[in-house]
Amino acid sequence: MALLEIKNLCARVGEKEILKNFSLTINEGEIHAIMGPNGSGKSTLSNVIAGHPAYEVTSGEIYFKGLNVLEMTPDERANSGIFLAFQYPTELPGVGTALFLKTAMNAKLKFLGKPELDAVTFMKKLKVRANALGITDEMLKRPVNVGFSGGEKKKMETFQMAFLEPDFCILDEMDSGLDIDALRVVSTGVNVMREPKRSFLIITHYQRLLDYIEPDYVHIMVDGRIVESGDKNLALKLEEKGYESYK
Repeated sequence: MALLEIKNLCARVGEKEILKNFSLTINEGEIHAIMGPNGSGKSTLSNVIAGHPAYEVTSGEIYFKGLNVLEMTPDERANSGIFLAFQYPTELPGVGTALFLKTAMNAKLKFLGKPELDAVTFMKKLKVRANALGITDEMLKRPVNVGFSGGEKKKMETFQMAFLEPDFCILDEMDSGLDIDALRVVSTGVNVMREPKRSFLIITHYQRLLDYIEPDYVHIMVDGRIVESGDKNLALKLEEKGYESYK
């Protein structure tokens, strides 16, 4: 069953058209990887799905669980189950990590018409997820991402994803700048969350992340559209030959 459907999507920033009749269907339980050179539109795609206001959709459609995503605000998209893990996570001075996650989770539960988490249930859930991904108590006590290294910020993004349990997870170049240990934390976060109803879109330049997270499909994106699709072997081909043949 299709979880996300993108049909002939065109989008721009200012006067520059970036996505050009982009189409993609992701079914429940699938992991799709999009690879491509700089400027091909990969991060634009993730931001458009999430609802970043700087990007203007000029034509096309996006459906999530059968709902018209383009008619939803960014918070409605998030509460409906779309999660974007950023390439460059934002620092939130003065906003405690635990408070941030509790507020986000309860907003989601309220949106879905479910009871909010009480303090005891929240802390139990927080500890379980934190322990699974090696998130320390000291990290949880800090303001969101403040004072974290690049790798720690990516770990925290993965932790937020695991805690909020979205149905569709977008990882926008999460592997950039990561050492092996941080890369394993990110990949573990994805692999432990993999289940029949949850899907992932992994945006990356490099094949190395896909050594840890095995995708069902790999797509090559150039100049705002998909130019080739295949299985995990397509990523190995790219690692060997690069993007020159697609330019």
